[in-house]
Amino acid sequence: MIAPQLSCCLAEQLQRFIELRRLAGTDYHSQAQLLGYFDRFLSAQGATEPRITREIADAYEGSLGHLRPRVQENRCSVVRQFCAYLARTDPRCYVPEPRRRTPSQDTSPRHIYSPPEIQALLAAAGQLPPANSLRPQTYRTLLGILYTTGIRIGESFALNLEDFHRDEQSRYIAEGKFRKARWVPLSCSASDALQQYLQTRHRISPREPDSPLFLNQRSSRLHYPTVHHTFQQLLSRCGIPHHKDTGPRIHDLRHTFAVDRLLAWYRDGQDVNARLPWLATYMGHVGIQSTQVYLRATAELLEQVDRRFYQHYLQHIKSQGEPT
Repeated sequence: MIAPQLSCCLAEQLQRFIELRRLAGTDYHSQAQLLGYFDRFLSAQGATEPRITREIADAYEGSLGHLRPRVQENRCSVVRQFCAYLARTDPRCYVPEPRRRTPSQDTSPRHIYSPPEIQALLAAAGQLPPANSLRPQTYRTLLGILYTTGIRIGESFALNLEDFHRDEQSRYIAEGKFRKARWVPLSCSASDALQQYLQTRHRISPREPDSPLFLNQRSSRLHYPTVHHTFQQLLSRCGIPHHKDTGPRIHDLRHTFAVDRLLAWYRDGQDVNARLPWLATYMGHVGIQSTQVYLRATAELLEQVDRRFYQHYLQHIKSQGEPT
């Protein structure tokens, strides 16, 4: 991503702030773009003050009214961080109060794919054209990995050849969300499927260790728009009703993984509450609050919960003894 060209009266301070954040190990690309919008606002306003005043901050916030609430929050948040940075050396710089966080307005339903739907999608992916190319194997393996591991679609695109460790049956996620790296264990079947894909993949350049694991038809890294379009075609071929705005989405494979993992624990009689932190760690979350977003009460899950409650109730009655 290209860094924004800064030209306002505070361009020098903005650039130093961005460089400082990057020196701290932060991937500050998107935030730098947001500061670029603030830079253009200051230039358009003809601002000449060497600091941020309350009038400027209020005017900028007022100019964002046409944007979605979450977008407004993101832009104001990064400007507030910049103001706090300036205030360290200039107490006269105004620091806006934090905005009240708006709950997410994303109400699109989360589709939990059934086993027959997963089988149909994998079969359709394996029949993608052109025949005898890497493309069908790429999409079949990609969907299988997303379903069996629940990793983020962006994490799968960032995987390199060196990230798959067959001996340990694991993959190294180096570019997770918020740049959090982690190891992701693989099942035997997932490891075998990935190894089969690599037997064909290794015949195609580039083959260096830091080369993309999944390749597109131009032998470069996959991109979301192309994968999204292909996935929509697969849904149509499988007869799975879908809409371009409401889904089902390829990201719903991550939701499906979380629900299926919970269902397996219930069926095995495991302590689900004790294992939720495990699931959160595996999925790359900072806590179970983030993981709970992915959990949905399906019919199969409710059946297992009801069965466990019934067994607990029977044990409680027996422990009380027979009535006299």
